Amino acid sequence: MEAAVEAVVAAGVEPFPTVDKCDASGRASHAVAADLEGTLLRSRSAFPYYALVAFEAGGVPRLLLLLLLYPLAAALRFLAPSSESSCAERVLVFAATAGARVRDIESAARAVLPRFYAADVHPGAWRAFSACARRRVVLTSTPRVMAEPFLRECLGADDVAGTELATWRGRATGFVDARRGGVLVGRRKAEALREVFAGDDGGDKPDVGLGDSRSDYAFMSMCKEAYIVPRAPVDPLPMDQLPRPIIFHDGRLVRRPTPLAALLVVLWFPVGFALACLRIAAGALLPMPLVYYAFWALGVRVLVRGAPPPPRAERATGRRGVLFACSHRTLLDPIFLSAALGRPVAAVTYSLSRLSEFLSPIRTVRLTRDRRSDAAMIRELLEEGDLAICPEGTTCREPFLLRFSALFAELTDEVVPVAMENRMGMFHGTTARGWKGMDPFYFFMNPSPAYVVTFLSKLPAELTCGGGKTSHEVANYIQRLIAATLSYKCTSLTRKDKYRALAGNDGVVAPKS
Repeated sequence: MEAAVEAVVAAGVEPFPTVDKCDASGRASHAVAADLEGTLLRSRSAFPYYALVAFEAGGVPRLLLLLLLYPLAAALRFLAPSSESSCAERVLVFAATAGARVRDIESAARAVLPRFYAADVHPGAWRAFSACARRRVVLTSTPRVMAEPFLRECLGADDVAGTELATWRGRATGFVDARRGGVLVGRRKAEALREVFAGDDGGDKPDVGLGDSRSDYAFMSMCKEAYIVPRAPVDPLPMDQLPRPIIFHDGRLVRRPTPLAALLVVLWFPVGFALACLRIAAGALLPMPLVYYAFWALGVRVLVRGAPPPPRAERATGRRGVLFACSHRTLLDPIFLSAALGRPVAAVTYSLSRLSEFLSPIRTVRLTRDRRSDAAMIRELLEEGDLAICPEGTTCREPFLLRFSALFAELTDEVVPVAMENRMGMFHGTTARGWKGMDPFYFFMNPSPAYVVTFLSKLPAELTCGGGKTSHEVANYIQRLIAATLSYKCTSLTRKDKYRALAGNDGVVAPKS
C-alpha cells in the first residue's frame, strides 16, 4: 500500500480523504493512530512547547538561547523539507533541554504544558480520535517526556511514541537518543507504530490513521483507513469537552509563547522587574490610604465594587472585628483588600516566604495546621481588629473555587464575603513548584495588572452558626455566593489535590521548630 501511496503523491493527488469524511459512529471496537502537531493539535509548530520548557527549566537565558537558534531551525526546515529530515527538531531539542535536569522537564510536562496543549486541540481530529475506544496511539516528533502526560491524562491515549532524549546523570544532554530511534519522523513513525501493535490482540494494524503531512504518510498507509487533517484554520475544541478538565496548572507564562510573544517576554523582563520593584516599594512604604492611588499611578488597576464595611472605630463600641472571607487568587489578595478599604487588615496565611513577609505592608500571621491553636489565634486577632482569611487554603487560576475550610465560620458571626478576581497579561503571580518569594514580583511585572475586589453583603444572622447553621453549611453557602458573583464553579477539591497534581506532594509545609 505504501508504494501505491507514493505513486498517488507523485501524481500530485492527495492519497487520503479529509478527516471530516470520517464516520465516527460505531467505532468503539476500533484502534486509532494519530500524529500530534497539526493533527490532534491545530498548530504545526512545536516551538511554543519548547519555549515553555526552556523558560521553566532555565528562565530567561535559556528562552533567549532558544530564540537565537530558532532562525537556524526555521532555515533548516525550509532548506531540507524532506519528510525524513530531523535537523530542525534537533536544534530545538538542544536549545530547550541541553543541561536541564530531567526532573525539571518532567515537572514542566506534568504541570505546565497540559494547559497550553488543551487550548489547541483540533475538533475534527478529536472527534475521530475519541470515537475509537479499543486503543489510542499517538506518534510525535516532540520528545515523549514532554507530550505524554497530557496525551495520557487529558486525551486518554493508551500509547505514546515520541523522540527520546539522551541523558547523563539525571540531566538532558541536548541530543536525542539515537539508540532508541532518533527523532520520530517519516518512516520512523511507521516503525514505532509497528512495534506498538506487534503484540496487539485485536490485529497487527490500527483501524484508523490520522495525519496532516507527507511525514505521516508512512504510518497512515499501514492503517486500514486513513484521513488527512487539512490546514484550514478552525476554532479549537472547547476545553470543557475534553475527558478531563484542566483545573490546576503551573508555570509563569500566561500566554502561548509564539516566537514573537517569547521575544516580547525576553525584552520586557528587565524593564518589568524594575517596575515590579518600584510597585512593591510603593505598597510597602506608603501609608495604606495612599496605596490605592499609588497603584493606579504606577499602572496597577484596583477596581472596588460593592459597599465595604466601615472601620471598627465607626462601628458599635465593644464589637469584635469583621472577618473578610475572600476567594484566593494570589498571595496579594489581603493587600489589595486593604488597598480597597484604605486601611491595613491583618491576614492569616499558611505558606508564605520570609521575603514576602518582610515586604508585606500588612500584618501576616502563620497558621500552624493545629485546629485548636489556629482557632485561638484567629479569635485573638478578631479581638484586635478586622481580619482577612482565604478559606480555600491555596490559589486556583481557573474559574473554579476550591472547598472552603469551615473553621472560620465557627469563630465569628461577623463575616463579610469578598470576591477577589485578578487579571494578568504576561506572567502568573502564583506557583506550586517554584519559589513563592517571587510571586509578588511576577504579578507586578505584568505591564498592567488588575485586581477586582467585590464586597458582598454581610452574612445575615440567621445564616451564621449563631443562627443555628453548622460551620460547614456556612462555609458552603459563602463558597456558592462568591462563585455566583464571579461566574465560577464550586468544587470539592482541596490544597492536597492541587499539590499532588502539580508538585507530586501534599503541599504540607513542615512547621518551624
